[in-house]
Amino acid sequence: MIDTVDDVVHTISAEEARDVLEIAEKLRSVSSEIDDAHWVAAARAAWDLLPVTYRRRVREFRRHSGPAGAMIVRGLPVDEAALPPTPTVRGSVQRATSTPAALLVMTACGLGDPGAFLAEKSGALVQDVVPVPGQEQFQGNAGSVDLMMHNENAFHPHRPDHVMLLCLRPDHERVAGLSTASIREALPLLTQDARTRLSRPEFSTQPPPSFGAGGGAQPSHPVLAGDLGDPAVQVDFAATVALTPEAEAALAELSGALASVARTVRMGSGDLAIVDNRTSLHGRTAFRPRYDGRDRWVQRTFAFADLRRSRDFRPSDSYVLTR
Repeated sequence: MIDTVDDVVHTISAEEARDVLEIAEKLRSVSSEIDDAHWVAAARAAWDLLPVTYRRRVREFRRHSGPAGAMIVRGLPVDEAALPPTPTVRGSVQRATSTPAALLVMTACGLGDPGAFLAEKSGALVQDVVPVPGQEQFQGNAGSVDLMMHNENAFHPHRPDHVMLLCLRPDHERVAGLSTASIREALPLLTQDARTRLSRPEFSTQPPPSFGAGGGAQPSHPVLAGDLGDPAVQVDFAATVALTPEAEAALAELSGALASVARTVRMGSGDLAIVDNRTSLHGRTAFRPRYDGRDRWVQRTFAFADLRRSRDFRPSDSYVLTR
């Protein structure tokens, strides 16, 4: 595990945070519904008004996400004291416009386009990641045990290019950590045999439990694809199985290599994590919820660099993939 996360942190100034808040508040007045296409269009226009240093940093990350494949933005205007109680229901989403939603959707427009999956969280563009009573052992966003490292929706042919996680409220003990690990940093630790095996279609991935019956396993696929000097990675260690003994050994080697280069950060209110879902995995360390309205509350939005690729999955050219 890499000890520091300083190299992936971008902190905005207090003045920039005030500017961001003003823009987000104006955007809220455009519509009361996050999923309104007109509101998303307004968010795209508002993106151009955000502080130039923030926009430049996000654009650079979109072009090349660097060795870590993740970045943390600190200092965004989230007022924890003004938040309502943390939701406690499974499948919780945000439909009404808010300052955090504006931050997420504007940034998604800077990365490409926001998008969602109908089978997951009812297709909402802004989703709650909160602990749910009775779901503590759940390998998904409703659980509170260690969440295994994964690419988001690794089973899907049109998985998001970027995953954004905005912390509204940390857990009580502030022990929950977002973990990320990049194939760019793990690749040199793999043997040539493992690299070769991982590039063959000898793996299968099931949809996450959050999809319910809304998705099926993708046909067998490689874990590493594209330029094998800088490959894309496709794996969910809770849902990907190897189809041969040799592939199983390579998958275990990859797991160890990723663990060696993982970074873990404990996020506070106003921290935004952006993960390059093509090159990096993410997970979460365990925490203990109290279900008292003050539990950890993270909001999530997906961004797609080229939404056109999934056009046949999106009726009426909406932002929601229906299959």
